[in-house]
Amino acid sequence: MENRIAESLKILTESDKEACETVRISENEPSFGKRTLFIESYGCQMNFADSEIVASVMRNAGYATTADAATADLVFLNTCAIRDNAEQRVRTRLKQLNVYKKKRPGMLIGVLGCMAERLKAKLLEEEKMVDIVTGPDAYRDLPRLVEEAETGQKGVNVFLSREETYADISPVRLNSNGITALISIMRGCDNMCSFCVVPYTRGRERSRDPFSILKEAQDLFNEGFKEVTLLGQNVDSYKWTGPQEGQDSEIHINFANLLEMVAKISPELRVRFSTSHPKDITDEVLYTIKKYDNICKYIHLPAQHGNSRMLSIMNRTYDREWYLERVDSIRRILGEECGISHDMIAGFCTETEEEHLDSLSLLEMVRFDFGYMFAYSERPGTPAAKKFEDDIPADIKQRRLAEIIEIQQRVSAEKNQKLVGTVQRVLAEGFSKRSDDDLSGRSDQNKVVIFPKEHFKKGDYVNVLITETTSATLRGKAVIEENVAAY
Repeated sequence: MENRIAESLKILTESDKEACETVRISENEPSFGKRTLFIESYGCQMNFADSEIVASVMRNAGYATTADAATADLVFLNTCAIRDNAEQRVRTRLKQLNVYKKKRPGMLIGVLGCMAERLKAKLLEEEKMVDIVTGPDAYRDLPRLVEEAETGQKGVNVFLSREETYADISPVRLNSNGITALISIMRGCDNMCSFCVVPYTRGRERSRDPFSILKEAQDLFNEGFKEVTLLGQNVDSYKWTGPQEGQDSEIHINFANLLEMVAKISPELRVRFSTSHPKDITDEVLYTIKKYDNICKYIHLPAQHGNSRMLSIMNRTYDREWYLERVDSIRRILGEECGISHDMIAGFCTETEEEHLDSLSLLEMVRFDFGYMFAYSERPGTPAAKKFEDDIPADIKQRRLAEIIEIQQRVSAEKNQKLVGTVQRVLAEGFSKRSDDDLSGRSDQNKVVIFPKEHFKKGDYVNVLITETTSATLRGKAVIEENVAAY
């Protein structure tokens, strides 16, 4: 396998060709009389990566992108179904878009992604606010569905595939900073957590051909990108088996192998990944991270809860002790400086006050760098919705969530404060939101760092001496390479 990887890297080097948040693909491109497309994405990084695939499919069908939803010929909302709040935001947005449509009857509106898969009938028949409904595995079919909708019919395809990975589609990097990019390495999920709708909206897990991933990463580096994030619902379970070139034997590539392949493209290309699952992250992956300086020392390791009984009814397939052992392994192999973040759910079905306290104690024990924390939101069709009553009152959920957030904010502030006086290597991604005199980027541990622009520019790696912090942000000043050892 090493020979095959080395050959692929050589070929790619010589071939010099080719984040629950709302994100808009809003870059205008010359339309030259073409029809225009507006895309808005809700939810996770996977949705944003999918929108880049959709933009590529529709560009080939003759659509230019626009930043103006009100004047677009075609509007797509790429949706999230993880929490009820995300679905309500999409419904509100659809009402607004239909106001635009009344003024421009030729406009078509489509709902894509997880919400489309889950609520296809309701969106089409009851609410009658959309013309096109397309699930995550049917984006290749969008041009046909648009043509169908133009005749007055509803364009619908929510078929879930066991093979589709979109490996051959080159995503359109719209609304990009030109420095960081997302690469989807797998689709779907086999974990069947009882609270989660993803296996039912995105289908079963399948891994993408590693050499198509490698080519996409190499192309991005050739184009000037400095960081890629490898995406999957559970990247640690990535596995691909295929023929070895020129031989009858097959090669087997796991996530550790894939990480190494991408890291070898160039030491100047940073590599991140998300999301890891505690049951699957191996010491082999951790040692691979340790081996390569350009693989970021940061792991998002969702806990979801701190109590073993709760983890069991969530069907997380690990207990509190297993989770703590994995954290210990991360600290042992990668050191205390490795950043770790988490997901945590407050008020899951049947949660007692004592079990909630176990989540609080987990936060104190692990001392995560930051986290994504939510009150439980029942999703129809999930095992939890079928088996358990959503029996924790809303006010108790919110109180427990507030306690989780309070601890995490305190710990984040304490951990950041310890970085004052240290030097962090930061990839400058663009201007600070508050001032064009400052640049903003992220450290190896995925912490946002703000520093004076001086002579630096977007895409530079900058050694920044941290001088002050908040619970969410570090501030500092650049220091020259020769002086780094002094700090």
